[in-house]
Amino acid sequence: MGSAPLTIDTEGDTLRIRITGSLTTAALEPVASALDTLTPNTTTILIDLAGVGEFDTGGAWVIGEFRLRMLDQGRNVQLEGASDAQAALLDTVGAHLPMEPAQGVEPRSLSALLERMGKRTVGAWHDSLSILSFFGLTLQRLARALIMPWRLRSAALVTHMEETGLKAVPIVALMGFLIGVVLAFQGATQLKQFGAEVFVVELISISILRELGILLTAIIVAGRSGSAFAASIGSMKVQEEIDAMQTLGLDPVDVLVVPRTLALLMVLPILGFIASMSGLIGGALMSWIDLGVSPGMFMTRLKENTDVWHLLVGVIKAPFFAMTIGVIACWQAMQVRGSSESVGQRTTAAVVQSIFAVIALDALFSIFFSEIGV
Repeated sequence: MGSAPLTIDTEGDTLRIRITGSLTTAALEPVASALDTLTPNTTTILIDLAGVGEFDTGGAWVIGEFRLRMLDQGRNVQLEGASDAQAALLDTVGAHLPMEPAQGVEPRSLSALLERMGKRTVGAWHDSLSILSFFGLTLQRLARALIMPWRLRSAALVTHMEETGLKAVPIVALMGFLIGVVLAFQGATQLKQFGAEVFVVELISISILRELGILLTAIIVAGRSGSAFAASIGSMKVQEEIDAMQTLGLDPVDVLVVPRTLALLMVLPILGFIASMSGLIGGALMSWIDLGVSPGMFMTRLKENTDVWHLLVGVIKAPFFAMTIGVIACWQAMQVRGSSESVGQRTTAAVVQSIFAVIALDALFSIFFSEIGV
């Protein structure tokens, strides 16, 4: 296979580059080296391909990169003498060239700042519409699964209940116990100043049953199960397993999203209840050790001064937290594009957005229950 010689002529304000011979991957070295070191001082560059015989994607890539570099420098690049097949190959390869960011310091002008803010705002708006659409689709498929339970994949549901629920019990129980211990210890330190140590029971019970038990449980589940959902589905997206499902006539939402979301809906209230009970046990133990509040007195004040609604408030929040975590994690996984790096980015985004959404939702619930007097 012959080489691909390159000649360069200057015609006024136009630089003409003539390439002849074979422009294939095996014969690219002379042309690629010459184009890489070429620094023209003309405004127009004409690449003449009339003498090119064999031509493949390697040659198209070299020509495309040179054109892109010259265009970035503000020069006008034109092609001449390319056959229809060569022009089509150049267009195809050029459309897939990596668009490298411009070198140097990013513009810091007010207009550049406003442009970046505008792009991010538009992107956030599109993402919001997309996740709302995905949320509605998930709700519809969940309702259909409940109406037609034979469509539900029970094996996948049980597996995900085990992964998200049963295996999370130890960490959730330990977290609840330690939170109860911390609340009792800190509360005792402050209440001793006023001789009101006995009120530590109300402090522990109301804060754990109403807020901290279910909130911290949801945060742990978002970090543990939400990340697992995003990583597993995202990896399937990269490996084109989801495309294969669709080819086989399977709906990815039915197969992947519904079992995971339904598993969370079923196990999160139970995990929240376990965390709350563990928190009460930890608080009672610390109150006994530090304040001398016996377990009997603790139970008596708990029954007399803690309304059952404090527990129900936490239980009511649990399904909403579960739905939020499941939808965000699965939606982020569905946005994975092309590489393992994208899987990591989407998994991180799933955890961060789930935790933020859970805390924001908890704040809204607090305002709501306060307004209705619960």
